[in-house]
Parts: sequence; structure tokens; C-alpha cells
Amino acid sequence: MEKLIKLNAKIAAGLYIVIDIICVGVGMGVPIFCILLGFPLGWYIVKRISASTENSYLMYYKIFKLSLLASAFTFLLMIIIWGRTILMLFDSNSDFQNFGHPFILYDPKISFIGWSILMIFISPFLQLLTTIFASFITLMRGSIQNNSRV
Repeated sequence: MEKLIKLNAKIAAGLYIVIDIICVGVGMGVPIFCILLGFPLGWYIVKRISASTENSYLMYYKIFKLSLLASAFTFLLMIIIWGRTILMLFDSNSDFQNFGHPFILYDPKISFIGWSILMIFISPFLQLLTTIFASFITLMRGSIQNNSRV
């Protein structure tokens, strides 16, 4: 476990990129596994930061920055996968009913717009939230364990 936490930053970033791409592939373009990846990622971020710095306000800044970078990569993947479908909105011959997305808003075109917003914007934001949530749960758990040892 220590080797994983003390891994070179470039290697850790490369591993995250590979794992995130695999999660997108397993979800077939729907980033549900990327959102769930935020939980172990938040734990890893805190363990990595706490091994190198003290508990201070800089730790919170680093957690937010790394969580944002991870979410930005997922956002980039979603733009690559789903961004080209936005051109369908400007094509009068587009068949929204047979596109394959769920009809969450009862109208094919409006459901398509909602699906696109969900995939491109909301899913990476949910990954950001899960990463930050897991980070702070890990921080709280660590501070509780440190206080109980005193």
C-alpha cells in the first residue's frame, strides 16, 4: 500500500487516465463507473497528500485541485464521446426517437437534450462531488483515529 501512495505523480496520473478510460468503456459511454471511481480516488488523494504535507488549508486546496483535474479529464472524454451528437440538434432530419437514449422528458428532442446535458456536464460534476466527498470522509476518519490515540 505504501508503494501505491508514494508512486511518482506522473505514473499515478497515467494510471488514473487508463482506469478512467476503462470505466467509460465498461459503462459503454455512460460514466456511471467514472462517478463511482470518485470514491477510491478521493481516498487516494487524501492519503497521497497527507503523506507529503501537514494538515493545513493547503491540503483542502490540493484536494479540490486534483478532484477538479480528474473531473476535467472525464469531461473531456464525455465531450469526445457525446459532443458530436449535439450536431443532431441542428439537423432537421435527425431521428431523436430512435437514437437509443431513454425518454426521460416524454418528448424525443427534449429528452435528447436532457440526456446530452446529463452525459456531458452533470456526470463529470457528480464525479467531482463523489471525489470531494470521499476525500473529506477520509480526512474525518483520519482525524477521529488520531484523536482517539491521544
